[in-house]
Amino acid sequence: MSHQSGVIGSQRNNIIVTPIFSISDPKAIQLHTITLVSFTTMTIKVFAPAVVIGSLFILSACNPEKLPASDEVYESKEESLAEQKLDEGKKIYESNCAGCHDAGVSGAPKPGDKEAWRDRISLGLAVMAKKSIEGFEGKTGMMPPKGGNSTLTDSEITNAVNFMTLKAR
Repeated sequence: MSHQSGVIGSQRNNIIVTPIFSISDPKAIQLHTITLVSFTTMTIKVFAPAVVIGSLFILSACNPEKLPASDEVYESKEESLAEQKLDEGKKIYESNCAGCHDAGVSGAPKPGDKEAWRDRISLGLAVMAKKSIEGFEGKTGMMPPKGGNSTLTDSEITNAVNFMTLKAR
């Protein structure tokens, strides 16, 4: 048996495989080369998605825009929620409360009347909302529970009270 050694080059799927061998049987050389090509192709198929995803992750860090700090995101969400509640409060006020409060019926404080709201605001939103939900009789008049509309939720009443107090500040 003769001893062969050398380098054989082959290309498959744009991958160059160049095994170094020292095998006496030419069929063994061919089998060795095919095994190496199959292993290389399989390796690329397995790791290619990971390389692509990793590259995209790295490139996303190159975004020139400054991302908001987590506090800024929290504040903007909080502000957005507050604006949404204020808008809801305005709608509830206009459709349910304005009839009495705009005219001052039964001593109802008018929105924007700082003097009429000063003592009420000092009690806090929670106390004012509770009185508006449960109803009450005060020095200057009375208010029925939920302004006479029992279908309103406590949250809707609270948002309407908040809307009125903000107009008085």
